[in-house]
Amino acid sequence: MIPLLTDLVAIAMALTQIPAGPPVPEAAARTSPKNPVPFAVGEKAVYTVKFGFVNAGTGTMEVKGIERIRGVDAWNFAFRITGGIPLYRVDDVLESWVDTARFVSLRYIQDQEEGRRSRERRYEIFPERAEFQEEGKAMAASVTEPLDDASFLYFVRTLPLEVGKEYAFDRYFKPGSNPVRIKVLRKERIEVPAGKFDAIVIQPIIKTRGIFSEGGRAEVWIADDPTRAVLQLKSKLSFGSINLYLKSYQPGTRP
Repeated sequence: MIPLLTDLVAIAMALTQIPAGPPVPEAAARTSPKNPVPFAVGEKAVYTVKFGFVNAGTGTMEVKGIERIRGVDAWNFAFRITGGIPLYRVDDVLESWVDTARFVSLRYIQDQEEGRRSRERRYEIFPERAEFQEEGKAMAASVTEPLDDASFLYFVRTLPLEVGKEYAFDRYFKPGSNPVRIKVLRKERIEVPAGKFDAIVIQPIIKTRGIFSEGGRAEVWIADDPTRAVLQLKSKLSFGSINLYLKSYQPGTRP
């Protein structure tokens, strides 16, 4: 069965080929997020998750705090999806710890319970030497400015996101999935359970497997306001669709 949360928040969406103009060079786009970032500790977004027209559970996206990781202050981001369909329950959590100064991943955890299967993967990421290590495995090559599945969506919220542009980044911590590309499609006004919002619509693309593989298409709606909150995510697939809709939003508290 599909690892639901990993696929949903791996903004990395597909092996699709996109007809577009040349992307913004990675070297030009590969900058630290703007200061201040559009989120703070305590920010929490809650989503309704649907598989087609069926309610499949609840999703949360949260800035849990700032912790010390190997002597560095790090954002602690967390995604969780609970629910599922009859006879197949899901409780998936992704957690990421990201250097607050350089916005690079330092630690990443996947904790997945899907049906009768449970799996936890823990990664220690070392930007200073471009390596990462999955628990119980040998050190592997990474990149110098790594991001993981959970942190990438927060990073995207800090970008200018100009309609018609495509941004490219060699920043996914497993180099074989690079480059990650973000295509900014359009602006539009949408309504979700949390209310009506002006939104920027983006299409993220990465080399990955799962529900966003070749033939699928995913779009993410981001608030066109200072919060840059994720409002909606839709994925069209050959066998149906998986969608997230913002149900409630609580801003964080800045010091």
